[in-house]
Formats: sequence, structure tokens, C-alpha cells
Amino acid sequence: MIYGLTKGTDFEKLCDGAAKAEAAEVMTYYALARMAKEQGYPEEVSETFIEMANQEAVHAGFYATLNGKYNADIWQIAENYAAGEEKGEEQVNQFAQAFRAAGMNEAADEMEIFAKQEGHHGATLRAMIEKYKK
Repeated sequence: MIYGLTKGTDFEKLCDGAAKAEAAEVMTYYALARMAKEQGYPEEVSETFIEMANQEAVHAGFYATLNGKYNADIWQIAENYAAGEEKGEEQVNQFAQAFRAAGMNEAADEMEIFAKQEGHHGATLRAMIEKYKK
């Protein structure tokens, strides 16, 4: 088990920095994937950036786990996130409406998809909590 292994040690600060750097790389690589598509590069370029982003996300979670960054009660965290995801659906839809009103329809279209995904995340978390929380 690695949960909390580095918390309170000389490695904690290093792992915190690594987690933050990896999380920032996730955002960067996904943005590069999107920009590569928009700039007409072969699909392979976008797919490679996405693969790298996915790996960086795993790395960020690893370092956060080493530091015990999150409470070990995964279901409490899941319950908090479920509520946030459910609210996120409405918030992202409002954001999309504002974009649409400003004439940014392509972005609004995608944001409406994101809103549905947020709602789905909330529902998925609720279903897992119901099934697995003791």
C-alpha cells in the first residue's frame, strides 16, 4: 500500500510538486490534442497527446496518493463530488448559454455535451455509492 507513505516525510514536498506538475501537464496535453485537430494534423498527433495526458493523470493521482492528499474514505469524497457533478451540469449549461448568446455556437455545442457528462458523472457516483458503500 502506498497511501500516505510520504506524508510527513522529506518526500512530501517533492510529491506535492510532482502531483501539481503532472496535473498541469494533463491540461496542456489535452489542449495540444485539441489544437492539433483544429490545425489539421493527422489524427495520430491528437491521439498521442491524449495518451500522454491520460498517463500524466495517472501519475498525478499516484503522487497525491503517496502524500495521502485525500481522505481515505473514498465514499465520503465520492458523495461530495456527486453533489458537485450534479450541480456542474446546470452550471456548465448556463455557461454554454452565455457562450451561445455571444455567438460562440461551436464552443456552446461542446459545452452542452460536457454538461450532460457532468450529470452522468454524478449519477454514476451515486450508483457506485449505493452499490459499494458499506
